[in-house]
Amino acid sequence: MVTSIGMMDSAYFVGRTEILAWINSTLHLNLSKVEEAASGAIQCQLMDAVHPGIVPMHKVNFDAKNEYEMIQNYKVLQDVFNKLKITKHIEVNKLIKRRPLDNLEFMQWMKRYFDSVNGGLLNGYNALERREACKGGKETTKKSTPAQVSTKSTATAAKSQPSNNARKNDAVLVNSTNHSVKTARPTSNEVPLYDEQITELKLSIDSLEKERDFYFAKLRDIEILCQCPEIEHLTVVSAIQRILYAADDSASVVAQAQAMISQNHKQQEPPLSPIYEGSEEKPKLENQKRKSILNFEVDAAANSTLSPRQRLSDVSDIHCSGSPLLTC
Repeated sequence: MVTSIGMMDSAYFVGRTEILAWINSTLHLNLSKVEEAASGAIQCQLMDAVHPGIVPMHKVNFDAKNEYEMIQNYKVLQDVFNKLKITKHIEVNKLIKRRPLDNLEFMQWMKRYFDSVNGGLLNGYNALERREACKGGKETTKKSTPAQVSTKSTATAAKSQPSNNARKNDAVLVNSTNHSVKTARPTSNEVPLYDEQITELKLSIDSLEKERDFYFAKLRDIEILCQCPEIEHLTVVSAIQRILYAADDSASVVAQAQAMISQNHKQQEPPLSPIYEGSEEKPKLENQKRKSILNFEVDAAANSTLSPRQRLSDVSDIHCSGSPLLTC
């Protein structure tokens, strides 16, 4: 038994025409629009058809026109869901607005649930008799019955037309030129076509509005996140806000945001540290010290190997070179 299904389930891809045909054949009605089921009474009887006797049909109002009357029907439906432990959430505020898309989605779910119980088979369920116990049920049955009878009588009359209609073709051909001059008016057969087109347009508009609200909510969440004190000073957040609050769809806005991020990245590159520079100069000083020490040690070793006479000559050379008054 299915109580909750995802939005990508095949049930939500069932067309409006199929849904209407299923409702009309199951409950012996003659609905032409899905939003005609917005009162909630049809949903209650569908649950009564699946689980006979569980719905208090005397509380269901098929003549509900005001919102408060529709809400009473949905309360009855919610009580039935609670008894059956069905976790499906009923969006009453949307359904009673008679929006085609919302009512279509809910009826798609109803059909999926209906098919999941006993394979959608009805064991001798009398929809007309059960509906008579409801308020406005008899009037609803009377409205749907003549339409069904008229369709049958029309089909029978079409078969029983005499063959002398062929004789009238000549008169039709003669008058066709006169009719072509007159302004074309929509016939009664074209009115349902216009209704279908209007309904499809309403469905597409509702779908676009729902998609718009979805993405707007996402952008609003991003805006609230960017306003957090912990991250609002970051350059990335400023770039995102520049895109969010841009007044036009120009590509330069994205380019400016990217430039802000790249410029901030360059500014954050670490400069050369004086400690690091000093560390490079230290090896040079140490090498110079080592060289001077080595030279001193070499000179000392050389002096130690000289004879006393050579040392005295060196000393005399130093005295002669150091004072201009001395003559060697």
